[in-house]
Amino acid sequence: MSSQHHKVLILGSGAAGLTAAIYTARASLEPTLLHGMQPGGQMTITTDVENFPGFPEVIQGPWLMEQMQAQAESVGTNMISDMIVEADLQSRPFKLTGDSGDIYTCDALIVSTGAQAKWLGMESEQKYQGFGVSACATCDGFFYRGKEVAVVGGGNTAVEEAIYLTNHATKVKLIHRRDELRAEKMLTQRLLANPKIEMLWNSTLEEVLGKQEGPMPEVTGMKVRDVNTDEITEHTLDGVFIAIGHKPNTDLFVDQLDMDDEGYLITQPDSTATNIPGVFAAGDVQDNKFRQAVTAAGTGCMAALETEKYLAELEAGAQAAAE
Repeated sequence: MSSQHHKVLILGSGAAGLTAAIYTARASLEPTLLHGMQPGGQMTITTDVENFPGFPEVIQGPWLMEQMQAQAESVGTNMISDMIVEADLQSRPFKLTGDSGDIYTCDALIVSTGAQAKWLGMESEQKYQGFGVSACATCDGFFYRGKEVAVVGGGNTAVEEAIYLTNHATKVKLIHRRDELRAEKMLTQRLLANPKIEMLWNSTLEEVLGKQEGPMPEVTGMKVRDVNTDEITEHTLDGVFIAIGHKPNTDLFVDQLDMDDEGYLITQPDSTATNIPGVFAAGDVQDNKFRQAVTAAGTGCMAALETEKYLAELEAGAQAAAE
């Protein structure tokens, strides 16, 4: 067990955290980035990436995060693997406790712990994750041009993803366990008016079907259960999108940082500043709308620049007090 102080601590090693690390390191702030069990964030479970600027060829999500990490380290970021289990943001400096027992204190904190897609928890869903089962239509919809897909869910996310997928797929089946959608009325009307969308009401996804032959697993269909009759029907299709929401990784900050009803951190308009001066939030932990690697990187940059300004003002204030 040890105690160590840092000017800047960054929590999370996805696109937001690593971009924040690159910018704060280049500003000579000697940042330390703490990452947990899944370095690289959600991008490490994304296979083909075609929409990150600068790469004309398809790249792999894990490779992109490895490159970002290497860049962050090359400009001077200190990387530490530890799960933070407790955060005290009321004290100054801020105090974080790791699963290892180590104590980390800092003058400024950038929270980029991300969010996780909610999954149904089925074995077949996990088996084909990244190979026909996805939780992000805007990330993976392009791969289903001219194909048939299904979306699971009934809220705004599911409806928006189903509508978006009609830009690529020939047919989109929306599976919802009730006979009425929870989404906003205007969205629902747009969905029901779309000839490419077929509703499977009062239904649940029972199993994702696929084949393992060839170089990679491949989704070939699904089994759907009618909740009223228990009848199971099989459908042939090429992809399944789970759209039952995301859960931001913010449990550490309950009753300390302001959050919305879903647990996303609230930041000031046009800023990454939270309700506690010196604590900034970047990436999917505060973005429940776009959830893209490139937007996460953008807010990581913003958080770093705001951190630099905050620390400079802190230092100027301390010097003025000493004179």
